[in-house]
Amino acid sequence: MEYIQIGNVKIERTAALAPMASVADRTYRLICRGFGAAYTVSEMISSKGLCYGDKKSAKMCRLDDTDRPTALQLFGEDPEFVGRAAYMLGEYKPDIIDINMGCPVPKIVSGGSGSALMKVPETAEKICEAAVKNAACPVTVKMRIGWDVSSINAVDFAKRMEQAGAAAITVHGRTRQQFYSGRADRDMIRRVKEAVSIPVIGNGDVSDPLDCKAMYEQTGCDLVMIGRGSYGRPWLFEEVRHYLETGELLPEKPVTERMEIMLRHAEMLAADIGETPAMKEMRHNVIWYVKGMHGAAAYRRECGEVCTLEQLRALAGKVIADNT
Repeated sequence: MEYIQIGNVKIERTAALAPMASVADRTYRLICRGFGAAYTVSEMISSKGLCYGDKKSAKMCRLDDTDRPTALQLFGEDPEFVGRAAYMLGEYKPDIIDINMGCPVPKIVSGGSGSALMKVPETAEKICEAAVKNAACPVTVKMRIGWDVSSINAVDFAKRMEQAGAAAITVHGRTRQQFYSGRADRDMIRRVKEAVSIPVIGNGDVSDPLDCKAMYEQTGCDLVMIGRGSYGRPWLFEEVRHYLETGELLPEKPVTERMEIMLRHAEMLAADIGETPAMKEMRHNVIWYVKGMHGAAAYRRECGEVCTLEQLRALAGKVIADNT
């Protein structure tokens, strides 16, 4: 197996789990890790929230020793707060701190964070410098290729982040204005890779092992990161690893096994945050787990009423009965 090095952190060169708000929580990261995710990144953590003692922000920093190597991801528009937050994260001992400069969500962008920083590279550079100065581990940056098609600045932006001390860069191959529409521009990821000497992680439109291999080949990236492609299919990381090692595609998992994984996911989440909030969190996950199955529309409606593990087990039994 090949490896890449980000600072002092060694990562298997297969596929990593992307940071996704309301998805990449501690439980989901552990589920994906169990299927071979080489590296994981947390949901976005507010730098100001952390500095002001917000309990939710602090809770998101909790790490599990079995989820290594892993990064905690910060967002913020103020270099001082990001620097202070990077220092505070040392308490939680992440392997890497990642700075989000790519999130397209309006409530993040409107505050000047996420992909809004693509419009102000000077500020972005200061933020990266502040994080690097205060962090006790390598700092990386996740970015897009630009704000819109008329302001694609990925290469210059990446060079600035490297100059500011970033140990690696993740490039999602879309502009902010695209959100998740169209296709990720792999040629731009390749151009970033050719322009910097630090590792580049390619992200966007990887939903199967063939996509993953193509991302490596078309961009020359050092690592591939998978986000939405893993929704309801955390075993995708297992499939990617097997394909990259053998050139063979694993067979599709049977419905019974898929439902077992879904229930294990729910049980782990309930053990972490409590059954009632876990069932609320699981509703969108259930929709992804049953996507494409016979009766999926009815299951989606039913999962909106699921409030207990017992009800979810009953729904899983129905899915198995209807699809086997």
